[in-house]
Amino acid sequence: MKPIIAITAGDINGVGYEIILKSLSDSHVTEVCTPVVYGNIKALKAHLMTLDAELHNLQFNVVQRIEDVRDGKLNLLTCYPDDTPLCLGESTAEAGKASFLSLQRACQDIKAGKAQALITAPINKANIQSDQFRFSGHTEYLDSVFADGNHECLMMMVSECMRVALVCNHAPITQVPGMISEERILAKLRILHKTLQSDFLIRRPRIAVLALNPHAGDNGLIGKEETEVIRPTIEKANAEGIDTFGPYSADGFFGAGKYIHFDAVLAMYHDQGLIPFKSLDMSGVNFTAGLPIVRTSPDHGTAYDLAGKNQASALSFNHALFTALDILHNRAVTEEINRDPLVIREQPHPERPSGRFFIPPKEEFHD
Repeated sequence: MKPIIAITAGDINGVGYEIILKSLSDSHVTEVCTPVVYGNIKALKAHLMTLDAELHNLQFNVVQRIEDVRDGKLNLLTCYPDDTPLCLGESTAEAGKASFLSLQRACQDIKAGKAQALITAPINKANIQSDQFRFSGHTEYLDSVFADGNHECLMMMVSECMRVALVCNHAPITQVPGMISEERILAKLRILHKTLQSDFLIRRPRIAVLALNPHAGDNGLIGKEETEVIRPTIEKANAEGIDTFGPYSADGFFGAGKYIHFDAVLAMYHDQGLIPFKSLDMSGVNFTAGLPIVRTSPDHGTAYDLAGKNQASALSFNHALFTALDILHNRAVTEEINRDPLVIREQPHPERPSGRFFIPPKEEFHD
């Protein structure tokens, strides 16, 4: 059975619909999954008319609930009113409300087990704010909805050349030093190590950890976080069996191309990791590791300046979609290889006793 993929429309005045439509216009998409766009058909058609003429006849099965989606078809689930005003290239309160309703409804369906993965189009982090959404971004909201409360999830950027995870996500730079603690770094390393194994099928991943200060603190001359917090945490991680290296000065690490020797890099804060990542590849994927569900998104924003001009590239969104499918597959593989081989998974034989394990009677053993 093909996985059902929930796709949020994001900010209706940005490039969200455009990149979604361009990506879903590939007929191969419906061969590998059942896509469901959470939005509104009127807004979708308005964006469709701004694209190349060959896309104007793209057909959607419009539904009010996910149970009515059709396999082999592009589906649109209505989750905000037809009269929501469309103001391409502008930030509006109505667009913020619509983007939240799309996200909220998709999360409800995924939490109920009705969809298998979430792909989020870009939101405007300012206009989406409300009594129901007081978060600095998708990652923090999804953490509140899906995380089990034992730890925070992990913001991770993925491309063919690099994987970068963050200790601090969308935090003001003035708050970052106070957030750099042994407990926080170790928690992120544990999540990163686990996701590299289960979601990317890397048996023994190698993780590089960046320093906070220039020149990795120069032995305490520029800063003490490296000697007092980061290096001791790396030692603890290695004692747990997590192959961790560093701390590396960020400029030299990326400038010398050392990232190619590691399966992932743990950066201390947002721009430290994302500037080199996006400099190398602007078609990467934002993946939220540590959640019980699979969520990805393109690695760019609403791009108001491109909205309605048919100039936005769908490459990052396309990568987000197929990365989600890859991770779903990899998690299934991981679950399969870690299963207890003695657990009965088929219907029990009518003459065999019920229970978790089955040990055949003596007459069934053969020399």
